[in-house]
Amino acid sequence: MKYTNNITEFILLGLSQNMKIKHVCFLLFLFCYIAIWMGNLIIMISITCSQLNDQPMYFFLNYLALSDLCYTSTVTPKLVTDLLAESSTISYTDCMAQLFAMHFFGGIEICILTVMAYDRYVAICRPLYYTIIMSRHRRYAMVSASCAGAFLHSFVQGLLTINLPFCGPSEIDHYFCDVYPLLKLACTDTYRVGILVVANAGLMGLVIFVVVMLSYILILYTIKAYPAESRYKALSTCSSHITVVVLFFVPILFIYIRPATTFPEDKVFALFYTIIAPMFNPLIYTLRNAEMKNALRKVWCQKLSLIARQII
Repeated sequence: MKYTNNITEFILLGLSQNMKIKHVCFLLFLFCYIAIWMGNLIIMISITCSQLNDQPMYFFLNYLALSDLCYTSTVTPKLVTDLLAESSTISYTDCMAQLFAMHFFGGIEICILTVMAYDRYVAICRPLYYTIIMSRHRRYAMVSASCAGAFLHSFVQGLLTINLPFCGPSEIDHYFCDVYPLLKLACTDTYRVGILVVANAGLMGLVIFVVVMLSYILILYTIKAYPAESRYKALSTCSSHITVVVLFFVPILFIYIRPATTFPEDKVFALFYTIIAPMFNPLIYTLRNAEMKNALRKVWCQKLSLIARQII
């Protein structure tokens, strides 16, 4: 039997139907979104306006901050505005566009985190080849490859979803359009599509996560022979990276590694990789990083002094 798509818009049930809870969440996530923009913009400006941009680790951190801004902006603005409305709808076209954009920028972030793990592995385990492997040309090639890989992933996710027929109901029990909630609404057998989604998102995410963690295990093994001061510096840098990786990957794996089913807890776990991780990334990378702190002081003290001179 051939199904046709009769749905022109979806209803997003969001985080809660209680207006008091929605108003509290509005204030909370509005603050989070402002903090995400301020924190990541400060990181990007500080790196770009200092000599840190010549160092591979901060070069990639700059792109990570940019991908954080783009990624969270595919979801958070609509979430915040919907919290003030009694009901929330999204058109079919906007839903598919949000799905593609979210997986595209999320894929870039995953790839950048992987490249940053590789950068730390080369810097600590193969220091003699570091400048050759992490040349400027190769750094740009890695970023370009990250974008290409993310585009391929999101294109497959979008292709699998856009061909699904939707006949009703049209209620998505989530605060954004994602693959699993849409599979639940499809009026056809989605078993094969679900397996492909797990392979494209869950298994690939798991493989990347294992590779990243193995690289850090090799780093920890290598620095055992380092002097205490060098070991502390390497541990401080790697602990920041590992914290970001775990904060971002674990919730994603919880959702995408299992068969194509949805749970009420998915919305809570999704908050970690759409809002919480992008908000805490600037703090995690700056609080324990002396070079980043010095760059922040130098760049922003200069800017403030220039503003003060102009005012005077």
